[in-house]
Amino acid sequence: MKIKQISIFLENKKGRLWKALDTLAAYDINIRALSLADTSEFGILRLIVPEPEKAQEILIKNNFVVKIKEVVAVELSDHPGDLASVLKVLNDSDINLEYLYAFVHEKKDKAILLLRTDNLDQLINVLEKAGISLVPEEEVYHL
Repeated sequence: MKIKQISIFLENKKGRLWKALDTLAAYDINIRALSLADTSEFGILRLIVPEPEKAQEILIKNNFVVKIKEVVAVELSDHPGDLASVLKVLNDSDINLEYLYAFVHEKKDKAILLLRTDNLDQLINVLEKAGISLVPEEEVYHL
């Protein structure tokens, strides 16, 4: 139930984000989800793509620093309070998130939440016990 995500470290200067995304487009790599966090020095672009190893290889060849990390995806209703209910389960289980991001997709009234913590096995166990729907990587990659 773990999903591979690529993290690209970008210098915080004009054109670097475009160059990373343009490089992926040139190799016909489609982005399923993304998150961008920045500081004054650099940014971290996190992407879910169908072929993370291929994307990593291409980006490294084009002088980007890239790492593959794993995240967990859950499906939740796209309604007020549903995100808070998932976070309450994690809080009650003393799980600290490193980060999260979400997106909606073609299933009406549904959203996908991507979660990262230092212990993904524990996260998966807690989510499954709470009856929260996990989304397999094949489904996320092909949304």
